[in-house]
Amino acid sequence: MRRFMLLRLVQIVVVMAGVTVLCFLMLKITPGDPATAILGVQASPEEVARVRRSLGLDQPWLVQLGIWAGNVMRGDLGASYINKKPVSELIMTRLPITLELTFWSMLIAVAIAIPAGVLSALRRYTWVDYFFTGFSLFGVSMPSFWFGILLIFVFSLWLGWLPASGYVPWSRGIWPHLRSMILPSVALGLFLTGALMRFSRAAMIETLVQDYIRTARAKGLANRRIVIGHALRNAMIPTVTVLGIQFGALLGGAVIIETVFAFPGVGTMLLTAVNQRDYPVVMGVTLVVALLYTLSNLVVDLAYTWLNPRIRFG
Repeated sequence: MRRFMLLRLVQIVVVMAGVTVLCFLMLKITPGDPATAILGVQASPEEVARVRRSLGLDQPWLVQLGIWAGNVMRGDLGASYINKKPVSELIMTRLPITLELTFWSMLIAVAIAIPAGVLSALRRYTWVDYFFTGFSLFGVSMPSFWFGILLIFVFSLWLGWLPASGYVPWSRGIWPHLRSMILPSVALGLFLTGALMRFSRAAMIETLVQDYIRTARAKGLANRRIVIGHALRNAMIPTVTVLGIQFGALLGGAVIIETVFAFPGVGTMLLTAVNQRDYPVVMGVTLVVALLYTLSNLVVDLAYTWLNPRIRFG
């Protein structure tokens, strides 16, 4: 286990370095100039050149990347070009909102997908199986932003049950806060629900035909105990893998959903930073999201040993 952890930490460092270089290069080849974005298109060339020098943008690309990487190693993500605030402070202000949105989306997906997938596997080729299979196909096919717009139209504009947009903090009440989280969480979690349901169904079908399940039935164990105590735990291994991979997809999808529902998370901050050519904010958010994604995959790998004690990392 110690060797495995050390190897994974090295891999995380390599991934972070690769993400940093790729993001930096993509920003540099993207049309637009941060100095022009700050001063406006009416600024003179002399003013633009002065701002570029003050921001260090007149240096070669490799020098800029080296300076930024050195600051990151010291825990400094730089300051925003637009509002001059530290990037780490901006991220820490908005990241909890995005993480909470991701958490509720995953919770909704797991609460629906796993029971539905198990039930669909137990009732194969019945109307129950066809219904849940059709629902999963709908989930993986429907774009999250379009589903979010449909939710706004039905539950906000038509029925008037939930707010159409905006984020209500916990300090303004538990129920108002939860009401503001329902629609974006459902819209973001729909794709994960469909994918997770299909994987859990397939894994459960494969597990139910294993020899140890037949042995458990031959010993006279109750079907409920066989399904929950024996089959479900082993069927959860591929499901947990999908869940860990889709965590990064949810963080990426939060950019769209936060824009649709006017959520002040890192998604909307990243989109604004890209439009404003605010390079430090874009680099900082990308690095933090990539780190969260790699750590989530590490947690998934460690969860294997709990789900199946026979798995050992050498």
